[in-house]
Amino acid sequence: MRLDHIALSAATLEDGAHHVELALGVTPVAGGRHRHMGTHNLLVGLGDIYLEIIAIDPEAPKPDWPRWFDLDNLAGEPRLTNWIVACENLKSEIATGPEGIGHPVKLERGSLHWQMAIPESGKLPYDDAFPALIHWEGTDHPIHHIPDSGLRLVRLEVIHPRAGALRHELEGRFHDPRVAIVEGAQKAIRAEFHGPNGECFL
Repeated sequence: MRLDHIALSAATLEDGAHHVELALGVTPVAGGRHRHMGTHNLLVGLGDIYLEIIAIDPEAPKPDWPRWFDLDNLAGEPRLTNWIVACENLKSEIATGPEGIGHPVKLERGSLHWQMAIPESGKLPYDDAFPALIHWEGTDHPIHHIPDSGLRLVRLEVIHPRAGALRHELEGRFHDPRVAIVEGAQKAIRAEFHGPNGECFL
């Protein structure tokens, strides 16, 4: 498994874009709509990965199932809520992952085709701190369509009271020197970036 992208959830895309512009000094570009989930997004290219700003699409009908990233229960300011890792064998990774990781759902948007493990509750294990699993089909990928912002991820901290158990779940399955799973009083995600204007954070 490898780090694919990180998600910042917001009440509206406008709120999310404003938050990112203030924090990172970059302007997100248009992504698209996810009809299956009733959401839409904006994107920021970070070299080998990307930042997704995601919100409920007010023009889309509410789905008959919980939206991903626990967006139905989002409250407060825009913030990093999830990290997403790509894998070659989604079914195998689901089978060896913790209970509640989800089931494969086929999705598409334009030329992009992928499968994602989506939990029935909309919330991943470890209070949504476990990574969402994605498998891209074919050779197309969002990074091919996003301008490079010049920012690079330096460190992604996934904070959780049961950090040791979460690290154990991922042992031998995922390693990225930029990602640290650390103990804290409650679940949170923090990211440090470096770019033309120096260090910045989400």
